[in-house]
Amino acid sequence: MKFINKKMMVGLLAIAMVAMLLAACGGGVNSGSNADGAARVGEITVGSKNFTENMLLALMMAELIEAKTDIKVKRQVNLGGSNVAWSALKNDEIQLYPEYSGTVVANYYQEETGNSAETLAKTRELLKEDDLVFLEPFGINNTYTLAVTRETAEQHNLQTFSDLAKVSEEMVLGVEFEFLDRDDGFPGIQKLYGMNFKQQKGMDHGIMYQSIANGETDVTNAYATDAQIQVHNLVILQDDKEFFPPYDGGPIIRQDTLEKYPELEEVLNQMSGLISDEEMQKLNADIDVEGLKEEEVVRQFLIEKGLIES
Repeated sequence: MKFINKKMMVGLLAIAMVAMLLAACGGGVNSGSNADGAARVGEITVGSKNFTENMLLALMMAELIEAKTDIKVKRQVNLGGSNVAWSALKNDEIQLYPEYSGTVVANYYQEETGNSAETLAKTRELLKEDDLVFLEPFGINNTYTLAVTRETAEQHNLQTFSDLAKVSEEMVLGVEFEFLDRDDGFPGIQKLYGMNFKQQKGMDHGIMYQSIANGETDVTNAYATDAQIQVHNLVILQDDKEFFPPYDGGPIIRQDTLEKYPELEEVLNQMSGLISDEEMQKLNADIDVEGLKEEEVVRQFLIEKGLIES
């Protein structure tokens, strides 16, 4: 009887040791550790489109989630264009990525946009159809705009598109080929503002900034957060009649993911209003011009903003 009790005791000790080892390892494929060494619970995948800004925003969200929660984050950046990221989200291949209000309304649901507040409200209403949620915007509005050199702006006292229209006959417009033909590009601007340039040149995106910097053109189209705006010291003009729709960037996330991890809403909303257009230009330039690593740029920015510790 003593021998049987001894065997039972050894077996129980062995089982206890295995249980302790499993607990120490985290006990599952989704496990990991946060900054405090505690086991992570669950996993989500953050995706992005295939351009620098979108990848940086995705990496910021991933970094913040891992710093502020017990959720493990898988990063799938540079997935492709808008439709690729959108499909991945709807198919639950990713659960979260950075998107733009104007893209949601105009591209995905083919609805009319309004001003920033109206477009954001419509974005959130439309997304309910697909059980998706658009959280608080980051602060950037990556919309189309027109830009001139600082010298041109000062010489002609240019601040708005209406100001430009008054002197457009003296200037050469250099824009992307597509921009010259699209109704939501130059033809629409020309009709609304009455712009009539001395000459209109279509060119590749990579050439148009060099052309304005070299004085071959006077006005170019741009995205408000382009790195090249800072590189070439350009001035963005105000679209005072609001021709271009707003493209306010923010996190778009699956409703079922928020229900599973409700803490994500509070964490991601810490990025609300965090980034100005000028700051985004600088971040983009750090990657595209200076050649810095995305992860380093993202981490340093979040540290400077006081959202994570060094």
